Amino acid sequence: MENELDIKKAQKGDHEAFTRLFRQLESQLYRLAKTILLKDEDCADALQETTLKVYKGLANLKQPKFFKTWVIRILINECNQLLRMRERTIAVAEIPEEPVVSYVHFEDSGNVDLQSFINQLDESLRLAIVLFYYDDLSIKQIADVLDISEGAVRARLHRARRLLSKQIHPVREEGLANE
Repeated sequence: MENELDIKKAQKGDHEAFTRLFRQLESQLYRLAKTILLKDEDCADALQETTLKVYKGLANLKQPKFFKTWVIRILINECNQLLRMRERTIAVAEIPEEPVVSYVHFEDSGNVDLQSFINQLDESLRLAIVLFYYDDLSIKQIADVLDISEGAVRARLHRARRLLSKQIHPVREEGLANE
């Protein structure tokens, strides 16, 4: 694997190799952070903290082939920590609820915006979908990253697909009826 050479170089202190590694993962990590946090400014914070933790801990990574899943796990932990901090802040500040915004909309081609439906899923289901379909992780890799069984990953994917199907099909039928 070509990344393993860069990982080994980065472990020895090569800053350019480290930068290349993160540039390759940048869009995947951002998408994953956005899936969990939903706010761009929180995503930036999580990515920055993840980068620092990976940089500091990279020398301790024993098997370079697990670099991607290791980084994803760190990012998920950072996102969850930000969510916990946000919950404490909101509880103290008593911020009024934001108005409910409809996520359902059609593009000119009549296709449903799938990402908006995915964003409506529970976080555990959303994570499974994004890691599997967008980040191309295997069920085993997802189980390792989320620290759950492979059966739990399959169950989450199945449940998420079923919920997405229920959301999409009525919208498609409604769209066709209005044409």
